[in-house]
Amino acid sequence: MNLLKNIAHFDIILASQSPRRRELLKGLDIDFRIEIIDVDESFPNGMMGVEIPMYLAEKKANAYRSIMQENSMLITADTIVWHEGRVLNKPVDEADARKMLSKLSGKTHQVITGVCISTLRKRRVFHVISEVRFARLTETEIDYYLENYKPYDKAGSYGVQEWIGFVGVEHINGSYFNVMGLPVQRLYNELKRWAE
Repeated sequence: MNLLKNIAHFDIILASQSPRRRELLKGLDIDFRIEIIDVDESFPNGMMGVEIPMYLAEKKANAYRSIMQENSMLITADTIVWHEGRVLNKPVDEADARKMLSKLSGKTHQVITGVCISTLRKRRVFHVISEVRFARLTETEIDYYLENYKPYDKAGSYGVQEWIGFVGVEHINGSYFNVMGLPVQRLYNELKRWAE
């Protein structure tokens, strides 16, 4: 039984290289396929907090517009780590990752995901914020994580579903799946009321 009959006629495309996003969307029991186009993920200076992932989710959607058909429904997303008024992107190298994790250690930060659902006729953009509290991490724990998990493709240099999440995350206020990279509960509700 398909609970999202209202979107069953769409060819749903997830525009993401992230294996975590693919896994999370699969959990909604909807048929979709993957399309990958390289998109420049830069954003204008001066953007703050929620503006950044929402801007990038729409920027990604714009890049795919030329390949969309009348029955295409595209899902794009971007996740950032926002800490003390600054964005922590994917680390450039091991030293950068170590610096980020040291900054997050013992403090609370926000994980913000911007999502854009679009067809050729309609677009809906939203964001979800989760607050994550990290325990104080030792240098040895940070080194162990970097050596064994190499989180260089992840915003803020960590994956909550990995070892660091098990030992380091004291508290999450908000959606755990958002911290993984896709707020699937909110996405499900947006898809459910797509025709409204």
